[in-house]
Amino acid sequence: MDMATLTSTALLHCHDQHTLIDRAGYRALSDLPTAERMAAEIVAARQARGERPVGWKIGFTNRSIWPLYGVGHPIWGVIYDSTLTLLDTDTVRLESAHFVQGRLEPEIVVKLAYCPVDPSPLALLQACEWIAHGFEIVQSPYPDWKFSAAEGIAAQGLHGALLVGRRFSPTELGGRPEQVLQRLCEFELVLEKNGTAHAKGAGAVVLDGPLHALTHLAREFAQRGRALRPADIITTGTLTDAQPLVAGDRWQTRLTGIALSGLTLDLV
Repeated sequence: MDMATLTSTALLHCHDQHTLIDRAGYRALSDLPTAERMAAEIVAARQARGERPVGWKIGFTNRSIWPLYGVGHPIWGVIYDSTLTLLDTDTVRLESAHFVQGRLEPEIVVKLAYCPVDPSPLALLQACEWIAHGFEIVQSPYPDWKFSAAEGIAAQGLHGALLVGRRFSPTELGGRPEQVLQRLCEFELVLEKNGTAHAKGAGAVVLDGPLHALTHLAREFAQRGRALRPADIITTGTLTDAQPLVAGDRWQTRLTGIALSGLTLDLV
């Protein structure tokens, strides 16, 4: 059977209808420029129907999970006003069926007040309006979460939703900027499932630190003639492996070594 070329229209349909792509009907995608073009087409389509881009997700910054998904470098995708929730509480409920093969990722999220000329970790930290702990919900239109890096980029960076906990300015985290940057690299996180420790992570697993991951994104954009924007909200990558969304589960995080609040997520 002659297989078709994967299209942005097919991927957006999977997103909207919470369905999987038919692997048998489409050729595999491995070309990064093609994937980025397809992702841009999806952004344009979503903007045309009223959704507004508000920032970026960086995916696969945790090198330890690359072998699990068969990828070898980070990916990225757009966050929209329709997928972003700034929480005013540390506990949130979420409908798991709203996502296709949805998974939970505990992350560090930042909002830029301005864009520094030098995109170093320290300069980007000083440019942050706020820093927070959050949950990104990722999803995959590809059966069994099997895809290439290019296919992940084409599928909107696998972004589904972003839930952001209490926001803190860099100065509220205490100490000199260099000390805050160090804490962001060294803090530890425990992810609990239904009251039992399930996974552990640390700031350093995301390309050596959340602001290091942001530096990577800024440099990738610069190579493409693009730039981060003031007021961009960026989530910097999962601190543990992504965990499947199952109705009835309760997920909680505890952070040590940094003054960021943990979160509780109840799945319905």
